[in-house]
Amino acid sequence: MNHVVKALKEHSPFFVATVEGDTPRVRPFSSVTEFEGNLYLCCNNQKEVYKQLKANPKLEICGVSKSGSWLRVSGVAVEDDRREAREAMLKDPTGPSMLYTADDGLFVVFRIEQVQAVRSSFTAPPEVISEH
Repeated sequence: MNHVVKALKEHSPFFVATVEGDTPRVRPFSSVTEFEGNLYLCCNNQKEVYKQLKANPKLEICGVSKSGSWLRVSGVAVEDDRREAREAMLKDPTGPSMLYTADDGLFVVFRIEQVQAVRSSFTAPPEVISEH
């Protein structure tokens, strides 16, 4: 399994940061999946996060685990319009399938590329997490 996806599931909910012009924007997410070995996130194409990622695909994700460690993941969001990718995301147990369907015209998925992930805590040195 993709180790970054596994780590994000352990640090959920997590917050996705984007940029709108010169202003940072942050919002909570809980759905993440692995498809073809890659990290995938989803959203609604009518939301501001979608517009922000289309204008500037760089993002950063941050979450805190129950044990107190935190995870920061940075990358570049690339929209994947394949039905197979949307179907894979809909299987995430956090519930995107309660809101969307693969062909509703609203549900979009992003493959996150150029992933860099670091887990930190107050009790251990930072740990770089590779995707595989």
